[in-house]
Amino acid sequence: MYRHGEHAVFMPSIKAVPARIDYHDFIVKALVQRRTQLDMAFEVLTARASMLTDVAVKLVETLRSGHKVLVAGNGGSAAQAQHLAGELVGRFKRERAPYAVISLTTDLAIITAVSNDYGYQDVFARQVRALGQPGDLLIAFSTSGESENLVRAAQAGHEGLLTVVAVTGERPSRLERQADMTIHVPMIDTATIQELHMVVIHILCDLAETRLSVCENEGNV
Repeated sequence: MYRHGEHAVFMPSIKAVPARIDYHDFIVKALVQRRTQLDMAFEVLTARASMLTDVAVKLVETLRSGHKVLVAGNGGSAAQAQHLAGELVGRFKRERAPYAVISLTTDLAIITAVSNDYGYQDVFARQVRALGQPGDLLIAFSTSGESENLVRAAQAGHEGLLTVVAVTGERPSRLERQADMTIHVPMIDTATIQELHMVVIHILCDLAETRLSVCENEGNV
C-alpha cells in the first residue's frame, strides 16, 4: 500500500511467475506430440495422393481455360481461403501471370449486407450465384464439413454448373456429400486439420504455378 494525496492505494499482489522449465517442458512435449501426429497424417495423405492429384488437375484446367476459382471458409478456414487466393493472385515461388482466384471471405460490405438481409447461412451462396459461371471451380475449406453456409454455397455451385471441391477433416460430412471431390486430411482435431490444410494449399499452389508457368511459356495459356 502507498498513499497518493489523502487516499490510500492498494496495489494488487503479483503472483509468482512459473519457473522457465515449466514452459520449456510444455513446449517440448507439445512439439513431440505434434510431430508424431503429423508424421502419421502425412503417411495417410501420401496413400491418398490420388485425391490431391484430381483436385490439382481440376485447378490447373480451370485456370488454364480462362475460368476462375472461388474460395470460401469460416474463421481459421476463412484465413486459409484468403491464403490460397493470395498465393495464386500474387505469386507462390515463381514470377508468372496472376490467376483468377477470389476469396469470398474478404468483402465486409457484402458479408454484412447478406448476413443482415438474408442470414449468415447465405453469405457465400449468394456470392457464388453472383460471381460463379459454368466451368468455374468452388473450393470450400471446413474442418468439420458441417457449416451451413458452405453447404449452401456448394448447392449454389452445382446450380450454377461449377465444380465443387471440399477440403475437410477426416469425418464424413454434409459438405462432402455436396462436393464433386473431397480432400480429407486424416485428423479430427481442429488445429491440426488447419495445419494440414495449409500443407494442401501449398502443394496445390506449387503444382498449379509450375504447370501453368510451363503452359504460359509455351504460349498455351
